Amino acid sequence: MNKSKAGNPRKIDFRVLGRVLKMLFAAYPVLLPITLFCIMFSAAVASIPSIFTQKVLAVVTEYTEAGLMDWTVARQEILPKVLILVGLYVCSIIFVTIHTQLMAYITQGFLSKMRRRMFDGMQDLPIRYFDTTKHGDIMSHYTNDIDTLRQLVSQSMPQLLQSCIIVVTVFFIMLYYSVWMTILILVGVCAMIFVSGKIGGGSAKYFIRQQKSLGKAEGYVQEMMNGQKVIKVFSHEEDAKAGFDQINEELYADSFRAHAYANSLGPIIMNIGNILYVLCATAGGLFLLTNCPNLSLSGLPFTIDIIVPFLNMTKQFTGNINTFSQQINSIVMALAGAQRIFGLMDQAPEVDDGYVTLVNAEIAPDGTITETTKRTGHWAWKHPHGDGTLTYTELKGDVRLTEVDFGYTDEKTVLHDVSVYAEPGQKVAFVGATGAGKTTITNLINRFYDIADGKIRYDGININKIKKSDLRRSLGIVLQETNLFTGTVMENIRYGRLDATDEECRSAAKLAGADDFITRLPDGYNTELRGNGANLSQGQRQLIAIARAAVADPPVMILDEATSSIDTRTEAIVQRGMDKLMEGRTVFVIAHRLSTIMNSDVIMVLDQGRIIERGNHEKLIAEKGVYYQLYTGAFELE
Repeated sequence: MNKSKAGNPRKIDFRVLGRVLKMLFAAYPVLLPITLFCIMFSAAVASIPSIFTQKVLAVVTEYTEAGLMDWTVARQEILPKVLILVGLYVCSIIFVTIHTQLMAYITQGFLSKMRRRMFDGMQDLPIRYFDTTKHGDIMSHYTNDIDTLRQLVSQSMPQLLQSCIIVVTVFFIMLYYSVWMTILILVGVCAMIFVSGKIGGGSAKYFIRQQKSLGKAEGYVQEMMNGQKVIKVFSHEEDAKAGFDQINEELYADSFRAHAYANSLGPIIMNIGNILYVLCATAGGLFLLTNCPNLSLSGLPFTIDIIVPFLNMTKQFTGNINTFSQQINSIVMALAGAQRIFGLMDQAPEVDDGYVTLVNAEIAPDGTITETTKRTGHWAWKHPHGDGTLTYTELKGDVRLTEVDFGYTDEKTVLHDVSVYAEPGQKVAFVGATGAGKTTITNLINRFYDIADGKIRYDGININKIKKSDLRRSLGIVLQETNLFTGTVMENIRYGRLDATDEECRSAAKLAGADDFITRLPDGYNTELRGNGANLSQGQRQLIAIARAAVADPPVMILDEATSSIDTRTEAIVQRGMDKLMEGRTVFVIAHRLSTIMNSDVIMVLDQGRIIERGNHEKLIAEKGVYYQLYTGAFELE
């Protein structure tokens, strides 16, 4: 698995925040700045009341001491200031409404784009990624990790910006009124920052562990749900519970530590703010009693009309520092989720350097091949050359593996010097114990994995030169494990070729022997399948998978234990359909039931990644080797 560009997955990489912001601005280059302006304006307005409070108190003090305070003074000196403040608040309400609506639109739109990017990128990943990553952990990216990103964009970042604006604005207002009192507050703020750094740093690593544990728990739950029948058959309910308890305990421990740090930060910061408020009140009282000269940008002396709004600003200042520190924890948790999201998005896509493509072709009696846009039932490989010329090679289904070596990891080689020659129209069967390398060979033919050494040629063309999507379009595959999708039976069959007509889908079902049971379903071909075809038997699901491959009408078929889940009676029906399906096609068959491969042109016996016997049924029986022992029952496949 490739290492994510998002950084070390064991610690927070704060560059991820810059990446999120860059993607946000790229997605909403106009709406986001408007939203940020609205947030900044409403935050600035929230800082202004202290100025008006001071001015109103100054007027009240001045006229009260002179004995001139009356309604005329109130109307002329106080009322205009109050009306200006009310007007600013009305504007703030309008801007808050705008920014909350825009932020909701931006957040959900951004998350939609992120989910789309993740899913689109996931479709381009190699099979190796899905073979080595728990599916539940992948699902966690779309649920838990995306939700932390939602909190970051919709809540944490706006509140963080708002708190920053208020803190900066209030700081300069305090500095304007009293330098001494501001210095006192800064000392308290330094203590807050120190505590935030210590506690925030401790919570960061546990938030990362929490997100990983969530993914692990989801993976386990999905695995247990898929294996419920097996669990109950072997009465392993208690073992399943014990396994979940262990994973759940890890999640509990990581979540507890993360939130224990995070939840303790708010009360600590709040109480430091309360202490600071008391110190400011005491210092202000002492300054008044001692007639201490006021050092300020305003030049105003220490009076009650300065100290009262200053104390309000202290609460506002420390309160927003507390909000700031709380949002830091949310941001840390969100960055842990974003880091995992980018870890998926940064996975290297499946490499495809092929340039030979598959096209519809018309073949003249003299063998001349012409490319066409209409479906003719004939295909050709379109091969561009360096000099600008094009050549067309008819797709016949000639597949040759020459001295192929392969291993899923560098440490262990699975296939050793394997050579397979399948001429057009031949049926080639692979027999061997589990793990002998049968399925691996078919994985190499469709380039789910690339070989380490040797050559694989398709109609004389090195398959590395063929574009993967076109290569796989020429292959029909029926796997041992069937996968059906939510939708009707007809839609699942048509998945093999999306432009197939209803009649073509029915013909494919008849060919596979599936038409009989499909017509007896409640709604026939329009019956809705659910939960990977849970309302069908395993054999019925397999028949639909065979019909899906049949409707694709490919020149090469790969049947990996295609009849393994079908009873003997149904197998006889399916086998007749399969024989028709295989007519004129190159077919690779993997089977444990030797009765299904007896008529194969070539049978290859594999053992530990090597071909130890090859020949048709009669030849191998005459040799009385491993195949003979399997056929006579003297030896059984494991």
